[in-house]
Amino acid sequence: VQLAESGGGLVQTGTSLRLSCAASGRTVDIDVMGWYRQAPGKQRESVASITLTSGDTTYTDPVKGRFTISRDNAKNTIDLQMNNLKPEDTAVYYCHARVRVPTIERVFEYDYWGQGTQVTVSS
Repeated sequence: VQLAESGGGLVQTGTSLRLSCAASGRTVDIDVMGWYRQAPGKQRESVASITLTSGDTTYTDPVKGRFTISRDNAKNTIDLQMNNLKPEDTAVYYCHARVRVPTIERVFEYDYWGQGTQVTVSS
């Protein structure tokens, strides 16, 4: 599975950005996709995720009400609409995909990552 992100940039506080991630390769085995971010000196954290079959979503508390994750299963893409951006949203944003491969003995899970896209919010 390969992931390609787009849409990062430099914006001012209170404005919006939309990130996109396109998956290619063996996408049929992907069950969850999402976005993580890593700010300088901090650990990578989950921002939002979406289950591709059900559409169920999760968000980290600081972005609830401001960010929206969506999917287009036909195009194998997910988007992250980020509104009312704040300086603390500044980070490198990574697209993530979890692949689950069930076998008779067990379920194998693999994580795939995009190369990251920089989001900088100026105050």
